[in-house]
Amino acid sequence: MSHPARLSALSCTGLQRLFLTICTHQRRKVFVDRRTVRLVTSVFLQACDANQFELSAYCFMPDHLHALVIGLAKWSDARRFVRVAKQQTAYHFKQAHGAQLWQRSFFDRTLRADEDTRDVIRYIVSNPVLAGLVASPCAYEFWGSQVYTRQQILEFVQDGTHART
Repeated sequence: MSHPARLSALSCTGLQRLFLTICTHQRRKVFVDRRTVRLVTSVFLQACDANQFELSAYCFMPDHLHALVIGLAKWSDARRFVRVAKQQTAYHFKQAHGAQLWQRSFFDRTLRADEDTRDVIRYIVSNPVLAGLVASPCAYEFWGSQVYTRQQILEFVQDGTHART
């Protein structure tokens, strides 16, 4: 099986904005209960803090995680951060559930300077609506941010809706 290309050594450090998609092992639907989502969120946030990353937005879909992370220092290493975040969340998940959490690989995209962070956040929190899980982002509980309140993010979504009409 072919895996997606990883971040190059030259583009993985610094003040980067990265959109990540990390799928569960065998696309199992593990992110369907509060306890599991809280556990993985907590450990993911610890990995962010330890590796100088900000978790600007995240959404746990039943079988994958979407996240927008931002490097906070010149030495913030995205490859190391993702490796550590996956390892630590997988360890805690296995301790709690006795099962593997993540697929081996993941998808990443570095945002260009002209891309609006709010557009990516809108996409992330609108994903449950696009997937038909809920009618509105506010009806889905498994998304959030380390830096924005849910209300601020809902305003981003609302502003984006108005901008397109």
